Amino acid sequence: MSENALGPEDRKIVTLARSARARNGVPEGAAVRDETGRTYVAGSVGLDSLKLSALRTAVAMAVASGAKSLEAAAVVSEAGAVSDEDRAAVRDLGGAETQVLLAGLDGEVVATVSAG
Repeated sequence: MSENALGPEDRKIVTLARSARARNGVPEGAAVRDETGRTYVAGSVGLDSLKLSALRTAVAMAVASGAKSLEAAAVVSEAGAVSDEDRAAVRDLGGAETQVLLAGLDGEVVATVSAG
């Protein structure tokens, strides 16, 4: 799916996710959009005592900031699929129908899956 096929709000979260990955020099970047349109952006966390994917970190940031639901999520990664754990975190806050966009390092969306 080309980035041009996405709506502007979905393009925005893919761009934010890609920027977080590049800016922080981490393997993954992610962004989520809550029910009010606010976005939360994160990179993967790789401390000795704490390992979190970028998407789970972005969901945690949304929850910690008071988000009640998610409209969409995006992750930029070399991975070929969105992990079950990442989809579960999105589902917990956004519901089974929340769309998760998976983009490659170039920002090109390679898959869209539901959180369910």
